[in-house]
Amino acid sequence: MAPGLLAQMNARFGPEASGRLLGWQQFVEAQGGVGEGLRLWRVNLFLNRVPFVEDAAHWGLEDYWATPAEFVASRGGDCEDFAIAKLFTLQALELPTARLRLMYVNALTLNQAHMVLLYTPYPGAMPLVLDNLTNTVVPATQRKDLEPVYSFNSSGLWLEPDSATPRQVRDHSGSLLWEDLRRRLQAQGLDI
Repeated sequence: MAPGLLAQMNARFGPEASGRLLGWQQFVEAQGGVGEGLRLWRVNLFLNRVPFVEDAAHWGLEDYWATPAEFVASRGGDCEDFAIAKLFTLQALELPTARLRLMYVNALTLNQAHMVLLYTPYPGAMPLVLDNLTNTVVPATQRKDLEPVYSFNSSGLWLEPDSATPRQVRDHSGSLLWEDLRRRLQAQGLDI
């Protein structure tokens, strides 16, 4: 972790911020040699310990996508922040970016829009869902409480009539929030 980033996060979120970031870094380093399935579960569980806080209360904005450093350092975020932090943590753990996608869903039991992270272990496989609502990592077919809408990553945007047959409709995310997030990641010196 770059000392400049630690100082920046301490200035924004208080002196405990650097300890939280270093704890996250130590967690990532401790996952070397751990199998793929266990890595997914551990990342989901580790980041799910961060408290859920609505954007308006936490950031003073209607919708804000925090960088993973902001999410961990501030010790709070909403569903997008959890999913984004999991995405970049798994990328740091060398899971292939092409297998990871952020997915907007309708959370049927909550009756609201929600974001999760999908991991597809191999082409044609049913994606696994990492979600801040549960510590389990299960195939999308087992999440009857989630209705897929669309998914995206830096490579494109997919419509999701169902999770097994996504159809790519763009070669970029098309999201201004995603582009803003990427700019802030670069400014923080984080690999995107």
